Amino acid sequence: MYLLLISLILSFFSSPIAERISLFDGKTFTGWEGDVGRTWQIKDGALTGGSLTETVAHNEFLTTTRTYKDFTLDLEFKLVGTGFVNAGVQFRSRRATDPAYEMIGYQADLGKGYWGCLYDESRRNKVLAYADSTALQAVLKKEDWNTYKISCKGNHIQLWINGLQTVNYKEPDSTIVQSGLIGLQIHGGGKALVQYRNLFIEEH
Repeated sequence: MYLLLISLILSFFSSPIAERISLFDGKTFTGWEGDVGRTWQIKDGALTGGSLTETVAHNEFLTTTRTYKDFTLDLEFKLVGTGFVNAGVQFRSRRATDPAYEMIGYQADLGKGYWGCLYDESRRNKVLAYADSTALQAVLKKEDWNTYKISCKGNHIQLWINGLQTVNYKEPDSTIVQSGLIGLQIHGGGKALVQYRNLFIEEH
């Protein structure tokens, strides 16, 4: 019994501790790739996509240069504009080839009618889980900074906006790949500007 206790204690202290790391240094695109310099810029310490003076022609994504599987991602976002104003955070996703500017995979959605929803971008092309819009309106700060938390563990996906859980989803399709890139979207079709900052990830 004594030896078992010692073994458990040693095992506990030798287990790797999950590290929460920053995905954005606030100054450069290090660790990210996409249409930088045009669609994507760094303004006020935030990754900034889109335009308020010109209609965004089509979806554009700024993606991480490496893939992630099980993790908790925390970030802040702000979305403003006119017309169709929409954006989102891709995860467990991959870039498409036709057209090359699209992404395929899960999206934590942003925008009127989609706030806090889980969307399947360019794959099943539908909302997989809807947020409670009434509850969300009580905490959402429109055209201001808000927080998004995305948690992925196995087939379990959870989303929160400003601390309110909007999605608690379990993927029923075992053929869906549960790893991939993280991508920041600005949706086409409107004069819209999205900003993302304070991106931190902890892998599980």
